[in-house]
Amino acid sequence: GVEVGPQPQGVLRADILDKMRKIVKHGLDFVQLFNEGKEFPPCTIEVFKIMEKVDYPRNKNDEVIAIIHPKLQDQDWQPLNNGDPLFLTLDGEVIAYRGDSTVYPTFINEAAYYEKKQAFVKTVKMKLTAKHIRSSV
Repeated sequence: GVEVGPQPQGVLRADILDKMRKIVKHGLDFVQLFNEGKEFPPCTIEVFKIMEKVDYPRNKNDEVIAIIHPKLQDQDWQPLNNGDPLFLTLDGEVIAYRGDSTVYPTFINEAAYYEKKQAFVKTVKMKLTAKHIRSSV
């Protein structure tokens, strides 16, 4: 499967559709070339590994007491460092990120995850290396 996003539920965006078409075409091109016996050299790519789902701050009654900070909104895949603002309480208090390392939040303030108690997901940037591959056909 291919998921291209994030985007709001029920919204059709031409730019996202175009990205999805391109990735599917690249995938099909790879399958065709692989089946024809083409050898692919080793490569290294950057990926983001999901580390933790982060909930909104809540009170003892399990009610949300803060919203995503404006500086974090729409910053999916951007670095988040210790001390950067995460949440803003309803009375204006900033809740900052406290962590030992830089993380890359994604799915920030996504409506589909609100009921799942997920304000965003923390990821870390990694590099993966693939060996060369070639079809044995």
